[in-house]
Amino acid sequence: MITSLKNDRVRLVRALQERRRVRQRERRFVVEGVRLCEEAARAGARPHFAFYTARIREDPRGQALLTAWQEAGIPCEEVSDEVMAACSDTETPQGLLAVVPIPDLSLPSHPALTLILDRLRDPGNLGTILRTAQAAGADGVLLAPGTVDATNPKAVRAGMGAHFRLPIVAMDWDEIARAVAGCRVYLADARGAVLYTDADWTGRVALIVGGEAAGAGSRARALAEATVAIPLAAGVESLNAAVAAAVLLFEAARQRRVLLSTEGTAA
Repeated sequence: MITSLKNDRVRLVRALQERRRVRQRERRFVVEGVRLCEEAARAGARPHFAFYTARIREDPRGQALLTAWQEAGIPCEEVSDEVMAACSDTETPQGLLAVVPIPDLSLPSHPALTLILDRLRDPGNLGTILRTAQAAGADGVLLAPGTVDATNPKAVRAGMGAHFRLPIVAMDWDEIARAVAGCRVYLADARGAVLYTDADWTGRVALIVGGEAAGAGSRARALAEATVAIPLAAGVESLNAAVAAAVLLFEAARQRRVLLSTEGTAA
């Protein structure tokens, strides 16, 4: 059992949890808890190593994961509760974490639905948006400069496995413009000119959602060909970025389903 905070692997886990530059250098990040570890395993991610405490052996799902990893030759090391608490980013650790490679998922060459996040600073919001984007069928998420790192521990937890299935790429604005060339680009704006249900979300579309505080920047506005708005009740200025993204992405999904249904009927 590992009981020392000076253990090299313990130090690595803590550094990965705390510092973006370490995650970028190592091309690794940490997933915590049985459910996220299961999502990583289902996606085919092979951990570099895992930590667990004695309590996880009382969880059938946790024990099944450990057994599968150990049989695959993945180092699974028992640690003390104190070490797990020091390595965890949560107040009440579940007793299982794994260090996994950052997924290298490529964007499609001609994405149908792309989400662009501009200056989004809250990692919980980012993770929620990533989970929503995957559920709505987005082809990828582009992170503009000033947006929080997708492998931030809070973003990873809120993403609930989206990191392993959805291409998520940090880009500068020139790269973003090239990635969405040929797409109709909408910018979410509380005072937008087009009602979101009136916008055409079929075909190749990119949606820009700005950050919680300052909203979208000038480069985002220059790239967009139209601004779309969600009507709100009197006295309400705006929606949370994650909520707004969900409303818009699922409107896009709805219109695409209707189009497919119509085309299928016509055929």
